[in-house]
Amino acid sequence: MRGYRFAVAAAIAAAALSAFSARAEKADRDKPTQVEANRMTSDEARRVSLFEGNVVLTKGTLRLQADRVVVRQDADGFQFATATGKPVRFRQKSDPRGGQEGVWIEAEAERVEIDERSERVELFENANVTRDKDVLRGSYILYDQRAEFFSVSSPKGAQGSRVTAVIQPKKPEAEPAAPKKPEARR
Repeated sequence: MRGYRFAVAAAIAAAALSAFSARAEKADRDKPTQVEANRMTSDEARRVSLFEGNVVLTKGTLRLQADRVVVRQDADGFQFATATGKPVRFRQKSDPRGGQEGVWIEAEAERVEIDERSERVELFENANVTRDKDVLRGSYILYDQRAEFFSVSSPKGAQGSRVTAVIQPKKPEAEPAAPKKPEARR
């Protein structure tokens, strides 16, 4: 019975955490999920699982490290996860795009909340996201996967605190060849 509960809890955690990146490698969906922690409890009646102590979740290229992860599932089967740590770290490779190889997306914050229903990821306190070499930093980062929208905020009321964004120049995609000019008649 304990193995069954662990499998259910791991499946819930994986489903919730796979929502982090809309452009995550599609191959990750078919990979097995492995969760390691010092302790795990699962309340199936309330649909809540708790992983504590050096939590490491891996699924394909996805890797999440936290001190504590709480995963809830609603009546419709959507998962909601809250990961806390000093910091929570997340890493996943994106799908190839525009003939370019996929890039690594890395994030960290004191707390990460993932809402599968609304496809939103929120990072709280000392939040930063690195995608390839682009970097976002602030007290709070919201990523809405449906709209592919980021919002970064500094701490409210903090003097001199600002958000930071470092955006690398992008190489243009291959331009179509210019049409050849007709040869001049002689």
